[in-house]
Amino acid sequence: MRSQPVEAQAGQTIVIKGRAVVKGRAYGEALVTRETISGWGGINEREGTVIERRHELVGQSFAGKVLLFPGAKGSSGWSAFFHMTRLNGVSPAAMLFTRMTTKMALGAVVTRVPSMTDFEQDPFEHISTGDWVEVDADAGEVRITKSRQTD
Repeated sequence: MRSQPVEAQAGQTIVIKGRAVVKGRAYGEALVTRETISGWGGINEREGTVIERRHELVGQSFAGKVLLFPGAKGSSGWSAFFHMTRLNGVSPAAMLFTRMTTKMALGAVVTRVPSMTDFEQDPFEHISTGDWVEVDADAGEVRITKSRQTD
């Protein structure tokens, strides 16, 4: 049973639990989208930005941020493009996603950033772009410090 989201105040810390896909710890500012992200043709792997023209994050950088998104879309080349972000030093600090697929799992592994899924609570209800997020995939916890009042 999933718990109900709690209205959060700026500066409040919320902890949600989930399952590690790639262990490790990372932290950073959250970048959130409820849209899946395409690898091939959807991101610029040299700059760490979303380039998919109709995506709500077009032009925004995910480099060094905690990326919360539903998951991958498109071809099996998805993982190769996120792997290249790691090689180019522009990968997300961590990835949090809600739809586990083999494409998503492989992408998380080759990107080599802490990655989590299967959350006890809906992370989209708790994490907003700009929040400070600490991912401890070793412990299966995501700690969110709200940057502003949520509605």
